[in-house]
Formats: sequence, structure tokens, C-alpha cells
Amino acid sequence: MLARVVAAAVLALAAVVASASAAAAGDATYPVRWEVGYMTVAPLGVSQKVIAINNQFPGPLLNVTTNWNVRVNVQNNLDEPLLLTWDGIQMRMNSWQDGVAGTNCPIPPGWNWTYQFQLKDQIGSFFYFPSLGLQRAAGGYGPVTVNNRAIVPVPFNQPDGDITLFIGDWYTKSHTELRDMLDDGKDLGIPDGILINAKGPYRYDTTLVPEGLQYEIVGVEPGKTYRFRVHNVGTSTSLNFRIQNHNMRLVEAEGTYTYQQNYTNLDIHVGQSYSFLVSMDQNASTDYYIVASPRFVSSEARWHDVNGVAILQYSNSKGSASGPLPDAPDDFYDKYYSMNQARSIRMNVSSGAARPNPQGSFRYGSINITQTFVLKNESPLRIDGKRRRTINRVSYSPPETPLRLADLHNLTGVYKTDFPTMPSNAPPRRASSVLNASYKGFLEMVFQNNETDVQTYHLDGYSFFVVGMDYGEWTPNSRGSYNKWDAISRSTTQVFPGGWTAVLVSLDNVGIWNIRAEKLDNWYNGQEVYVKVADPLGYNVTEMIAPDNTLYCGLLEHLQKPQIHETSKKSSGHAVARWSTQLLATVSLIVTAVIGS
Repeated sequence: MLARVVAAAVLALAAVVASASAAAAGDATYPVRWEVGYMTVAPLGVSQKVIAINNQFPGPLLNVTTNWNVRVNVQNNLDEPLLLTWDGIQMRMNSWQDGVAGTNCPIPPGWNWTYQFQLKDQIGSFFYFPSLGLQRAAGGYGPVTVNNRAIVPVPFNQPDGDITLFIGDWYTKSHTELRDMLDDGKDLGIPDGILINAKGPYRYDTTLVPEGLQYEIVGVEPGKTYRFRVHNVGTSTSLNFRIQNHNMRLVEAEGTYTYQQNYTNLDIHVGQSYSFLVSMDQNASTDYYIVASPRFVSSEARWHDVNGVAILQYSNSKGSASGPLPDAPDDFYDKYYSMNQARSIRMNVSSGAARPNPQGSFRYGSINITQTFVLKNESPLRIDGKRRRTINRVSYSPPETPLRLADLHNLTGVYKTDFPTMPSNAPPRRASSVLNASYKGFLEMVFQNNETDVQTYHLDGYSFFVVGMDYGEWTPNSRGSYNKWDAISRSTTQVFPGGWTAVLVSLDNVGIWNIRAEKLDNWYNGQEVYVKVADPLGYNVTEMIAPDNTLYCGLLEHLQKPQIHETSKKSSGHAVARWSTQLLATVSLIVTAVIGS
């Protein structure tokens, strides 16, 4: 009997060791360790401290495949708390990994914490960034590319290369200085420039661009086609993106393959991501401009003259880019230009996405709407003597205890589910107020923008169908203009000045999820709300349980265990050794039990 038990245990141990080695070598798990700290750079000629990851700015690429399990061990070497959030990654039933203040306690300075999540049924181009206190204005962002599994066809030929570009406005002030300005009730003012991949502009105009700035060079081969993944990670400015003399064939937007069409330029609003196929079919003996220029900004001349400029360089190029920059759109005579461009971005319903079958539209146009939220922003309002941003006249005030943790531990009084689902003329207020939503319901959200600049909104945990947008006030009659067949599914949408945007979303992801302005100054000043999607059957029925490494703060600070730092070694041998030790301990218990019997 004893011999049989020991033999079985040894065989089990061998199987675990073999499977652990296979997992480390295969596609199942993707472990990385990131050191988040400061470094000094001068992208616009002024030395400043930025947030880097593994001494990289932008941060390293997270290059993964559908259904992989991701482990990101983050060491916080900043002098302030840190959270990383994953823009567009849906965190199925796992808001514990979302990395925003409503669901997670921050990683204290000097501590580390491991994010663990599965990229369930997702593909596409996304990015991560620090979510607290305007830190994204200092960097800390990087790309996430989620590739198709080999068995799933992609609706275009395999590109010859993959190129990521981060575009965004940039201040030479530190993020702490910018925070202080907002705390003092001031506007941030006009940014100092536009960066492309954290570098300043090419000197296309000697009167506008000082000499000596480092600029981005994108090297390409003539006759080849490249996939450009472009993300607007700026603070507040919508940007128009274009490549001199080259067409950009749009193929994907935030995880959805699009109906393919060519654009000579495209407006990319704060927080949005797109993929283009660009063929190198022009005269290869010269370089070309890659341009990101501001849209919908004030008429001050200096801001209109600011551009982000990189260089597209063919391998056999013999001449610099020349001539004026390619023209940006002119809305003076056509204020619908950008809106019609946005409406033209539609879902490719005949192609697969993360699964082999066509991604389809899920017949969303025939699903009955169960709840409607109309979320209206206004010009800044004064609340308790402070200049604040609001949605439905509520300026979000984050409690010290994250909302999801408060629920888990049955704490009352941390927040209220009294956020108004419709605009009103109630006195503006600061509150930890949450929207209550019905699990498995079908939600209509209308963003109403009563300001003079473009707003951008993002919903964590979900993609939504962008079914309509127009100028003026939304009414129920506006539903007659909705796209009910092939509206793009994404997680970030723009709302034009004096206009509205309507989205539809299936509430199939349990958790507490952040709806926020992607413009950092508006977000910081309270333009956000959380939507609570609770399973009526109770905790841990469909949602993943809270992780063992949960951080505690606020009213739950007494539950925090001492920090145990993870080793920076990532070899599979450490995991195998740990699992082997655990199984040997189990074998020992079995043997002891058998001997005792």
C-alpha cells in the first residue's frame, strides 16, 4: 500500500514538473517584472523628470496572445503611490486587477505588487498607464498588443512589420506642478509641445522648432506594408494624425476589426487607439513627415503652430523630408468633418476577432434597452469654494477605501448608489456616488457635452457600441438615427462640443467599473463615476475572488500584511521548484497518514 502511494505521488510530482516547464515555455503564462521609477529627459529641450518603466520611456511592450495569462510584477520606485491601469483590457469578472482607485489600493512607494489577469477573448491595440494624480502627464505609459491565436484568421495579409506610435500633448512642468495648478483652481494652459514616442518634433521649420531636439525616425523598406498602432496618450488635446503622401488603411480600433477604408488623416482623441496598414509605395529616395497636430483648440497663434513631427525613412532614402507639412482638416466651412469621419468607422461584421467565427454585431440593434443613463458635463463649477468638474452636477470624490473592497468587507457609508441617471438643475456637489446597474441588462449611455471643447470618455471592463453622435441636445427621438447594424465596438469615445454621443453596452461583466473623462485635468477634478454591476446571486458566483495579494488601505488598513518583495528572477525553474516543494509536502503528509493507518 505504502509503495503504491509513494509511486503515485512521485508520478504526480513528475507530471507537475513537466507541466510547469511546458507552461513556462509555451503560450499559457506571460510573466514580466517592471521597475517604475524616474529618469531625466529633455524631449522639448528642457530637462525634466519623467516616469519610466525599466528605464524606458515609453515603457516596454506587453506583446501577448488571446487567452494568455499575464503576470506583471510592479516595483514602485516612485516617491508617491502608484497604480497601473490597462486601457481597453476588459478584465473579465476581475475588477481586482483594474488599477484604478475605486477598486484597488495603491502600491505604496518602495513596495511591489503583481497584477494577474487573463486576456480572455480579446485582440487588438491597447496601452497601460499610471492612473493616479496626473502621473500619465509625466509618462509611465506603454503599449499592449494582443495578437490573434494562430487558428484564428486575420482579415488582412500579415504585415511586414509592426510599429507603435504614442502621440500626445506635453508639458515641461512636472505632474506635481500641474496638480498644484489644478488644486489652486487654475487651468493648465497651453501645452508646450506634442511628442511622438516621447520625442520632440523634427525641425521642419527653423523658426518654430529649436535645433538639437531628438526626434523619432521610423525606418521602413520600400514595397512593404506595416501595421501602425497609434495611441493618443496626451493630457487633454485631440490630435490629427497623418503621414505625408501615404494612405492609412484603418483595420482595427481598440480590439475590433473595422470595415477597411483609406484615410489621408484621422482625428485621434485623448485615450483612443487605432491600427492602420500603410504601404511603402512612394518615391523611396526621400523621407516623409509623420504629423500629429492639435484639433479643436483655442485660436491662440502659438498653439496652432505646434506640431508633433516624426520622420518616415525608407532604407535607401537619400534626401530629407521637404516642403510644408501635409494639411490638417479645416473645419471652418464644415463643422461635421470630424464627426462624419468618426461615423465612418464601423465594425467589420464578416471577420473573426478573437474567435474563428465572424465577430458579428450580436444583433445589438434588436436588444431591448433595460436602463438609460444620460451623463452631462458642464463648464467648471465652484463647489465648496473649489473649481471642479462634474457629471450630472456631481463631482466624484474618491473615498480612502476602494469601493469594491468596501463591498467585499460589508462596510457601509463608504459610498452611496445615488448618482443621478439623468441631468438636473440640482446644486452641484462633491460625493462618492455610484451608478447602480443591472447585471445582464442592456445599458444605453448618452454623453451630453455642454462645453466648447471635445470630451473623451472611457469605460473600464467593457467595450460598447458607439451607435450615434450629433450636435445639439439628445432626446429619445435621437434613437431614430442610431446605427443598429455595424457600429464600432470600443471602450473610448469622443463627444463633440455642444453635442452628444450614445453607446450601448451589454452588462455581462460583474464588478465596479470606472467611467471617466480621459482628459487628465477633467478626470482629476472629478469628471468620473463608477458603475456597479453586481451579481444578484451574491459574491463569487461569477466574479473572481479577491487575490491573495490584495492591498488594504483606508478603513481596512489594519488588514494589510507586511510587504514581502518578489524576487526579480523570472526563470521557470523557480516556479517549478516552488510547486515541487508544495507537492513534496503533500506527498509527505500522505505517506505519514498511510503509515499512521
